[in-house]
Amino acid sequence: MRLIPSLQSTRNFVKRHPWLLTTLTLLVVCVLLLGALASRTLERLDTRIQTVFDGPKWSIPARVYARPLELYQGQEISLSATIDELNNLGYQRKNIDGPGQYNPGGNRLSVQTRGFRFADGPEPASNLVIRWSGNTISELLDTKGNDVAIARLEPVLIGRISPAQNEDRLLVSLDQLPTGLIDALLAVEDPKFYQHSGISLRGIARAMWVNLKEWRFAQGGSTLTQQLVKNLFLTRERSLKRKLTEWPMALILERRYEKDDILQAFANEVFFAQDRSRAIHGFGLASYYFFNKPIQELQTHQYALLVAMLKGPSYYNPIRHPERALKRRNLVLRIMLRDNLLDEATATAAQARDLGISRQTDIQQQPAYLDLVARQLKRDYSTEDLHKNGLSIFTNFDPLVQQALELSLDEAYVQIAAENNFTPEQTKTLETAAIVSKASTGEVVALVGGREARYAGFNRALDASRPIGSLVKPFVYLAALLQPQNYNLITTVDDTAVFLDQPDGSIWAPANFTGLSHGPVPLLTALTHSYNQAAVNTGLAIGLERISSLLTQLHPSISPAHLPSLLLGALDLSVVDVAELYQTLAASGFSTPLRAIREIQAVDGELLQRYPLAGRQVIDQASMHILNYALQNTMRKGTGRRAYRHLDPALAVAGKSGTSNDLRDSWFAGYSGDFASVVWMGNDDNSPTELTGSRGALEVWARTFAKISTTGLRFNAPSSISYAAIHPVTGKRVDSGCRGARLLPFHRHHVPPIEPEALLHSRCQ
Repeated sequence: MRLIPSLQSTRNFVKRHPWLLTTLTLLVVCVLLLGALASRTLERLDTRIQTVFDGPKWSIPARVYARPLELYQGQEISLSATIDELNNLGYQRKNIDGPGQYNPGGNRLSVQTRGFRFADGPEPASNLVIRWSGNTISELLDTKGNDVAIARLEPVLIGRISPAQNEDRLLVSLDQLPTGLIDALLAVEDPKFYQHSGISLRGIARAMWVNLKEWRFAQGGSTLTQQLVKNLFLTRERSLKRKLTEWPMALILERRYEKDDILQAFANEVFFAQDRSRAIHGFGLASYYFFNKPIQELQTHQYALLVAMLKGPSYYNPIRHPERALKRRNLVLRIMLRDNLLDEATATAAQARDLGISRQTDIQQQPAYLDLVARQLKRDYSTEDLHKNGLSIFTNFDPLVQQALELSLDEAYVQIAAENNFTPEQTKTLETAAIVSKASTGEVVALVGGREARYAGFNRALDASRPIGSLVKPFVYLAALLQPQNYNLITTVDDTAVFLDQPDGSIWAPANFTGLSHGPVPLLTALTHSYNQAAVNTGLAIGLERISSLLTQLHPSISPAHLPSLLLGALDLSVVDVAELYQTLAASGFSTPLRAIREIQAVDGELLQRYPLAGRQVIDQASMHILNYALQNTMRKGTGRRAYRHLDPALAVAGKSGTSNDLRDSWFAGYSGDFASVVWMGNDDNSPTELTGSRGALEVWARTFAKISTTGLRFNAPSSISYAAIHPVTGKRVDSGCRGARLLPFHRHHVPPIEPEALLHSRCQ
């Protein structure tokens, strides 16, 4: 068959140039290989995108919240304290036109709450009218005048447990963003977002022209989808290589997912600011960071500023560069006016506003309390859970009690320095740690780890173990009272000199603080005035092993050595350890472990774990009643009496001071009907403070309880207790009609006998 001329010519050409066929073959093979490689690359990119986008896109830090403030008729809380809580939550004082606002007037407060999703269900936003009578809520109404049984404010955020990369964000859904914010975002950043397929050819062409003119990679022509790809999957490097990866990934993302899903992811991913080691991402957190309010409450001039910052978060940072930020924000407002997203009056009014920045942080920083929470969490949750899964941790922290504790600390430092003629250096080096809990439940409501309460440094409340001094004495005498056949409040104990041989050949001879011995004294007197020699003699008579076992029973984590010095507090404990011991006394013999956490929610609101009250009776009610009577007497007539310089005389409290050797440590532990607290003061280098427990730590404790405690100890005698009249001089039981006799509690089956009739008359006279 005759070949057509063109084909014949081609064949002849190839014969004359055999290398051409080889080259063509190689080109075809290369094209096929490149196609296969591109297909494989696109497949890998597709898999990568689906893996990230369908799963958890970000590591969300756990958020730690205070207790929610519950409001109800009859609640004892002042108007000013309620306003303090609202201010902590970032509520605005103004004529109410939206959530997160309040308006006081006289003894009345109008509030529009924000609502919150609690584990037991959502608390809806509501309009409330609250009235007070003194420091008690007398009425809680809605705006129609109907009674409201109870209302809960959202809890104050007190901290985050951040992931290793320190990215922080508060996830929001698209329907939580103001419509105006979305309109502004699209108008400024990507007007064709809902029309393009992930990339903008016009934007790419414009960027290429700019890059050619400047002979460098200056622009990228990015859509919102491309920006999301860059932030979520790639680096911020400006290079052609990154762009060649970004473009196909943007196309794949658009093919796989809905536009609204992409826009929502962008809103949560975008970077806004660097707050020390914490990176602020997403509109949700940026709203709190810059304006201290939820994104839903932002006004036009505020969300326009957030959109303005996207062009250059650092360059247009409104805190560091307010003039630049203002100019850029007003440009955004003009674009919105141009695109008919705002009317002229609204745009003009918004441009006339200042930036509206609130420098108040969205977190009420509480590093010491957060440390306690983190340690308790580690028992049940891994580090990954806490750093990545967006847990919501609800605690017992009470911002109002914490505020009272910190204020009392400042006041006490001024008074202590003045009364003791401290130099500025002495005052500066004197450190403090304190804890406050609910007396009956062990819920920890406030914690201070150092003199600077908001400083995230060494947490002395948890990690500083110091000798507790006379704080141990109530447990020495409790061990005695647990033997009612041998000991009661009028049992005579020996406050006489003690000489004990030590293993090293020395002699231990403890003395009283005043250096005086008092001879035989009633047990009540020995405890009230904290006589050292009486405590040692009584403890030795009872047995060191018995006292050590009692301490371990009340706090299983401690195991004191069976040494005589234990009887005077030669036992190193932290503030939290001491609080564990005294919590049982405050709870009338019930062991109620200290609890910082109430419950934990997953990021979707599911309740993961609740930490309920767990208590059991470990000390019988009769012995506890008698000891609490004695410790109340200590506060009225003994080493704690200075507390009533600040306390209401009608408030019944119990407590004990403690001082270690050479006045190195000043302690006080005590409780009322509603709160228990332990305070320590000392120097980090263990040098003398020149303070006893009653002249140092007691000042902080008493000032705090004067602010927070409204319920005194209740001395309702259990059926196992009988009261009997005791003669004020002889300390013996007499007839209840004896003038001046004092009623004291006794175990019902161990009431001392009454004086013989012959002696009764003369003793009473």
